[in-house]
Amino acid sequence: LITAQQFESFNRMSAFVVHDLKNLVAQLGLMTKNAQRHRDNPEFQADMLATVENVMERMRGLLLQLRAGTRPVEHPAPVRLTEVLQAAVQSRRGLRPEPTIRIDGELADDPDASAVAHRDRLERVIGHLLQNAAEACGPDGRVDLRLRRDGDQATIEVEDNGRGMSETFIRDKLFAPFQSTKAHGMGIGAFESREYLREIGGSLEVRSKEGAGTMFRIRLPLAMGVRGEMNG
Repeated sequence: LITAQQFESFNRMSAFVVHDLKNLVAQLGLMTKNAQRHRDNPEFQADMLATVENVMERMRGLLLQLRAGTRPVEHPAPVRLTEVLQAAVQSRRGLRPEPTIRIDGELADDPDASAVAHRDRLERVIGHLLQNAAEACGPDGRVDLRLRRDGDQATIEVEDNGRGMSETFIRDKLFAPFQSTKAHGMGIGAFESREYLREIGGSLEVRSKEGAGTMFRIRLPLAMGVRGEMNG
């Protein structure tokens, strides 16, 4: 029984690692496709080198997870949300369209505004949504990343003007493991993202219409210190 449970745990962990690897390959694929149009642009060249370095570092981490047979145990801690958003965009350098970041209201005046989370995992969730948005709308589309406050919560929105999803797909398949809007995708990303956000007291919502784009909304409780300062 213990051996069976160990195999099940390893297989589940491996599936998530494979999904992360597929995202990295997709990121490199998008960058290569965009290179045909922007290869003579020095700024794009710098972005491309930074992206390759970031992907290599993340791949090394995933290989270490496979070698260890488990994910590293990490404890959530206060993370600065503006820094996480900027890091998520940086990790997807070379994506086209390049996401635009907008920070609204009180959070725009408070760079220390934070939520309790695992920085790497939250960054990965946002990066996953950004990459999916870029793939959905193509290089000539639009991807917006917004951060604002809603009561005692921070709201992070990723919106695109791409192909969108049907109500049936959202209801029945979007958050089911191994389902995807992509022809050969494994669809773990949305499921894993929602489960992780629930684990830290947050949520993941989606609004979409076929042919009119998609918006994913992350809700996270603000760290207690931030709540007190803003309410005071």
